[in-house]
Amino acid sequence: MAGITAEASWFCCGNAWGPCGSAGHGACGTCNSGSMQHAWPNTSDACYAITRPDSCGITGMSRRTCGFRHATTSPCTGKRIVTSIADCGPQTDLFCGERSCCGGNCASNRVIDFTPAAFSALGLSLSSGLSPVSIDVA
Repeated sequence: MAGITAEASWFCCGNAWGPCGSAGHGACGTCNSGSMQHAWPNTSDACYAITRPDSCGITGMSRRTCGFRHATTSPCTGKRIVTSIADCGPQTDLFCGERSCCGGNCASNRVIDFTPAAFSALGLSLSSGLSPVSIDVA
């Protein structure tokens, strides 16, 4: 299965969970911080116009809509999770060239935002906020 290496972050949405208070339910209307979900920068033309991953040199990003499931692996922990799209984001163009590393594994350009539950399920610390990941996109 084809994949991309990119930087991941986390965000709050929906019902209160962990470090999050109550928030909106995202562009799909289904997002909850305690669920295994993520935001993707190419869920629609309107989303892509906001997130602009192409501004960071990321081209050919698949259009995936609400509910689509991605499998993601953390090179930091070796853990793999499957999450569904519940929002538009992250705003990749604001973080072009940003880089995070663990051990000898590094990635740049935020391409995926996880709910706190999903970020934690990857074995990653919410206090770190960013991590390299490998996302299956086929």
